[in-house]
Amino acid sequence: MEILLSSVLGEVMARSINFIISKGSTPPAPALEGSLQRALLRAQVIVDEATGRHVTNQAMLLQLDMLRDAMHKGIYALDSFRYQPHAAEDDDRDQAARRSVPLFIASCAKIPRFSRGSTRILAQLREALDLLSSMVADADVLVLLLMSYPRRRYRQPYSMHLMLYNCMFGRQMETEHVISFLLHAQPSHGAEEPEVLPIVGPGMVGKTTLVTHVCKDERVRDRFSEIVLLNDLDFTDADLAAFRRRCSVRNGNRGSSWNRKDGKFLVVVEVAGDFNEDAWSRLYSASKRWVPRGSKIIVTSRSDKITKVGTVRPLTLEFLPREAYWYFFRTLAFGSADPGAHPRLANMAMEVAGNMNGAFISAHITARFLRGNLDARFWGKVLALYREFVDKHGSRFGGNPFATLNQGGPALFGRMGGAFADLMIHHHNECSSPVEVPDVITVQWLDLLMLGSEVVIRAQGKFQFVWTSPIPPYYSHIYTCEILGSKPAAAKRKRSVENGVALS
Repeated sequence: MEILLSSVLGEVMARSINFIISKGSTPPAPALEGSLQRALLRAQVIVDEATGRHVTNQAMLLQLDMLRDAMHKGIYALDSFRYQPHAAEDDDRDQAARRSVPLFIASCAKIPRFSRGSTRILAQLREALDLLSSMVADADVLVLLLMSYPRRRYRQPYSMHLMLYNCMFGRQMETEHVISFLLHAQPSHGAEEPEVLPIVGPGMVGKTTLVTHVCKDERVRDRFSEIVLLNDLDFTDADLAAFRRRCSVRNGNRGSSWNRKDGKFLVVVEVAGDFNEDAWSRLYSASKRWVPRGSKIIVTSRSDKITKVGTVRPLTLEFLPREAYWYFFRTLAFGSADPGAHPRLANMAMEVAGNMNGAFISAHITARFLRGNLDARFWGKVLALYREFVDKHGSRFGGNPFATLNQGGPALFGRMGGAFADLMIHHHNECSSPVEVPDVITVQWLDLLMLGSEVVIRAQGKFQFVWTSPIPPYYSHIYTCEILGSKPAAAKRKRSVENGVALS
């Protein structure tokens, strides 16, 4: 027994020493960089293959989501490491260019100084590499199982930025969760009440976008004969009567397609304001009486009060993690260009992405603007402007202006270099069609904020501008704005246009 105990203790001691040595001896930076790059390529292959298939197994979806998260963390760590100053000669090469650039722009175009070999950066690389390597090593069975799932019908674009620009990003697991709920058949001996899935999340997190993509899936469209969209629970008896007539018409006109789909309804309710329990009770009672058996209901809201009306576990949406948001914004901002060929731009883009606080609309608008001009001086202007946004809004209201806009609150934005009056965005709303928006000005976001032509509105200082989303449901987002205290110096440089817009 003493010999066995001594042997075991010796083995434990030897392994402990080896572990300490392996942790204490960090590989050189180039080795870590190369290893992480190779691990990222292997993870990207697996994720891309999974994206192109209809994966329905929830355990596989969870593993894929974890792998995708580890990949985004690896990309963020690698980019943070790469896009720092590489050598002293970079500074000498850029001194002449900086002399002709205003100070506030040059300070943005200049990358913060710290050593590439810093302990913190190397620790982040090692941590990301260890996590991703273990995830890829555990994905052997996952890769084999992926081959058994059918491919999607769409053809993936040749460029990733085209796919991200026109498709929903980062919601694969949530999408399959909702589709699984919709395709699940109720037992024949069960209750006849329609099942209800609540989807909860903050404003502008993508609840409507998620449901729209689900409704466009061919599996869902083959399952349900009709998809009924209700914008809110604030409806009258006449609205309920119209809903009843719609159900009656469908029940009385069953064709071949109706028989194939068993006449099932999918009812989607978007609760924009407070959740009205009385109105919900009326709608649910009407649905139990009028919609066919096997129909389903999805309810979306910012309020978690809707969770108590669900018949299944609610789905909660959150904004993307920092690492995933950076991958999303980087892909959109650089398009088909290689960020590695523009390290200074990539460094500035990381700070711009951090300022936007996970806002999807701001990412789309800003990335489209930057992608058209891969110039360090120009990107420095954008970064300086966004820094000013965050400082001005934070000093007056506190918090981040982009986060405030997401929740429908007012946001204070400045003008470039403080030379012009400030811009206040009072509130934001959305509609399904641009033709519904009265008296709008359709401009690029950063054009409006003085990076291109100067836009000054003379209609009592207030105006609206609109941006239309490139992905379903293609909502138009309308922002109500006001020019605060336009300064005479700026006014002298403008052409006056009666009741209109003055351009420089």
